Amino acid sequence: MAKMSSDDLIEAFKELTLIELSDFVKKFEEVFEVTAAAPVAVAAAGAPAGAAEEVEEKDSFDVVLEAAGDKKIQVIKEVRALTSLGLGEAKAVVDGAPSVVLEGANKEAAEKAKAALEEAGATVTLK
Repeated sequence: MAKMSSDDLIEAFKELTLIELSDFVKKFEEVFEVTAAAPVAVAAAGAPAGAAEEVEEKDSFDVVLEAAGDKKIQVIKEVRALTSLGLGEAKAVVDGAPSVVLEGANKEAAEKAKAALEEAGATVTLK
């Protein structure tokens, strides 16, 4: 196998769904015995207390399904459309509420997802 450049890897990652990318990160952490979140925690711990209060507006959000509501089938359909999950996985997400539907989505995508899920009858929060 030819060695891939950083740009090639980024392009390959763009093709993955969030779930596939999440699975990749877990596997990467296991294989190389590292934690992707560690540098973030170290950076936050080393920041002065005042800097934490001056955090700019969040640029990534988790879309959390709090409750499916009365129209569970419509909510499952929306979860499938947003995540490319299969029927069984989407149903498990809805049945397991509260559960994360999208992780690390940009503000626009998170708000669209929230609106779509709420229109289907779900209770949703952005974190």
